[in-house]
Amino acid sequence: MVEDGVVANAAATILGADDKAAVAVMLEATRRVLAERRPHAGIELLFTPKEEVGLIGAYAFDHTRLRARVGYVYDQAAPIGTVVLGAPFSQSLEVTFHGRAAHSGMHPEEGRSAIAAAARAIAEMRLGRVDELSTANVGTITGGTATNIVPEWCTFLAEARSHDERRLAELVQEMQDAITFAAGVAECDVETTMRKSYRGYRFTKSTRAVALAASALTRCGHEVTYELSGGAADANVFNERGLECVNLANGMAQIHTPGEHISVTDLEAMVDVTLALLEEARS
Repeated sequence: MVEDGVVANAAATILGADDKAAVAVMLEATRRVLAERRPHAGIELLFTPKEEVGLIGAYAFDHTRLRARVGYVYDQAAPIGTVVLGAPFSQSLEVTFHGRAAHSGMHPEEGRSAIAAAARAIAEMRLGRVDELSTANVGTITGGTATNIVPEWCTFLAEARSHDERRLAELVQEMQDAITFAAGVAECDVETTMRKSYRGYRFTKSTRAVALAASALTRCGHEVTYELSGGAADANVFNERGLECVNLANGMAQIHTPGEHISVTDLEAMVDVTLALLEEARS
């Protein structure tokens, strides 16, 4: 629905402006380029699925099919004019504790609670914003069989992120130490599977793709600001593969919540920014 110039969801769920707003803007900008016969240096549009669950579509795409060496994603919930200079490295952990089942009322002392072990491990971890460059989180936890059985298994999924790759390694080691300690105290076995989620990147203001974006935003009357993002986007994948891909804020707000919204003015403004980017790329 559109009320007072703001697009929101009439139902109590997300709007999906993250990132349908970018799709709409790029399609409208391309339509105008074609309809108005605007000169350009070449345009390639790439729409990827499953970004939210691990940048899966971007990783699956064969980037050698692209002729462009510079690209942009509009995937930052911030005011237009914000240019993302960097995004974090990330590692995920799947941790499973194996204990021993027993009747919780008749023979609890014979059991070894995998849930208690997992809880101790999580309690020992530094979660949330660990420092100015790093965060950590435990996202899901499952385990046990029934309320009257000492739980013989428990699995939780965790992640760590940092803009400093060495700091990320140290943080993951801290988490592993907490896991090992908890398993020992609870007399449980533990299996940990680690996976690199994505690599981080860092640009400077003089990087060509960043400079082009700053010029285009300024031309459209936006104040340019620079920031580091705590989240990943498809830009992480393409930068890892040797392209220059910059993430630009597009005005969407309260993403991932029922209050998600974006103004029509911001949608129209990002069309103008896209057209300005295409003009800057010709210079």
